[in-house]
Amino acid sequence: MKNGLVWFCRIAVGLLFIFSGLIKANDPLGFSYKLEEYFEVFHITWLNGFALSMAIILCALEMILGFALLVGARAIKVVWGLLLLIIFFAFLTFYSAYFKVVQSCGCFGDAIPLTPWQSFIKDLMLLLLVLVLFVNRKRIKPLANAKTGDNLLIGAAIVSIGFGLYTYNFLPVVDFLPYKIGANILEEMKTPSGAVPDEFEITYKLANKKSKETKTMTDKEYLKSGIWKDASWEIQGNPESRLVKKGFEPKIRDLNIQDAQGNNYNQELLSSPFYSLWVVAYNLDDTNSEAVNRINALAANLIQNYNTRVVFLTSNAPESAQKFSKDHKLVSELFYADGVPLKTMVRSNPGIILLKNGVVINKWHFHNMPKYEDLIKNYLSKQ
Repeated sequence: MKNGLVWFCRIAVGLLFIFSGLIKANDPLGFSYKLEEYFEVFHITWLNGFALSMAIILCALEMILGFALLVGARAIKVVWGLLLLIIFFAFLTFYSAYFKVVQSCGCFGDAIPLTPWQSFIKDLMLLLLVLVLFVNRKRIKPLANAKTGDNLLIGAAIVSIGFGLYTYNFLPVVDFLPYKIGANILEEMKTPSGAVPDEFEITYKLANKKSKETKTMTDKEYLKSGIWKDASWEIQGNPESRLVKKGFEPKIRDLNIQDAQGNNYNQELLSSPFYSLWVVAYNLDDTNSEAVNRINALAANLIQNYNTRVVFLTSNAPESAQKFSKDHKLVSELFYADGVPLKTMVRSNPGIILLKNGVVINKWHFHNMPKYEDLIKNYLSKQ
């Protein structure tokens, strides 16, 4: 009976850790952004420069520990590692939930968004399973001899770290973001008619001018009681608003493409029936200049030979962006947007997106940017 429980916990914990690490390793840059949010909360922003390396290592560690548990390699050390890791994760998710700081833990990346409290409950359940394994750690028997087990761990480490490095350098294997290939950006920004909005509850603090009595009432109680008709009662301070029920929220809600004068270009750029190329460089201070030059040469050919509209999007201030454009002799039109949607569009700085009618036709990391001939053959010659 006890061996059956241990095997159940072993399989459940092992698979869950592998899944969690794999999902995040699919988008290590996105996970590094989440780590930076935690660094800001704990006032350790000096770690921001290590966020990407830590993201890749943490994802790999989850996968390695999960795999090691399944095969039973170095079981006692692995269970200790799992226990320490899940306690650490439980602390982070509880802190996020209780103090309402990081509103999405990133436990399963963008594939399965969880609220902080959902994440904390998940971690508590996982902690219980790990505690069962910890108490019965001597019952975890290896599936192979020690040497084979170590070789399997080395292989798992190579695959885990290699996968994270690959997805960082060539975009996620599976894109869970709202700007994925095939997405219609304008449609993803719309709220359908009849959609239920967020439901809020407003709380008033009231004080009686004569008796000095105080009351706390919700907006519904305030109206139903008719107390608002009594001039002796007055509202103290600012009413408090609390989200009671989450309503419909479009997948894309923060995209605002502007020119240097602040004019919005969302509709114009996203409703064109022709192919357009977007170059996304959310931070020009850290962008790969050599890649920008290569993309610029590609853009010049597309503009000259196919009259293709090429847009350069950045979150930098117009002054610095225009200087960058002049220094690199950019041929593309320069537009501006907030860094958050630009980071979400493509996990590359710079990255390339091909659009038509507001639909994402394809996207590329600058490490595997398309050749001019391939763009013509696969897309522009067919429009």
